[in-house]
Amino acid sequence: MNKDFKEGQVAKEIESQTAKIPSDVYLWTAVSAMGASLALKLMKQKNTALFVGQWAAPLLIMGIYNKIVKVEGSD
Repeated sequence: MNKDFKEGQVAKEIESQTAKIPSDVYLWTAVSAMGASLALKLMKQKNTALFVGQWAAPLLIMGIYNKIVKVEGSD
C-alpha cells in the first residue's frame, strides 16, 4: 500500500459518521427497495418500479464499503 496517499478530511468525516450505521440497515433498506419495486410493478407502475428497484445495488455496495471501513479502517 502506498503511504504517500492519505484520505482527505471530508472522506474521514463521512466515514466516521457512516461507521455509526449498523451494516444491517443497508441490507434491509435494499431488501425493502426490492419489495417496494415488486409492489409497484404489481400496481402497474412500471417506470417507478424500475427506478426504485435500481436502488438495491447501490445500497448493497454502500453496505460493503461501510463494512470494509469498519473492519480495515480508512488509513
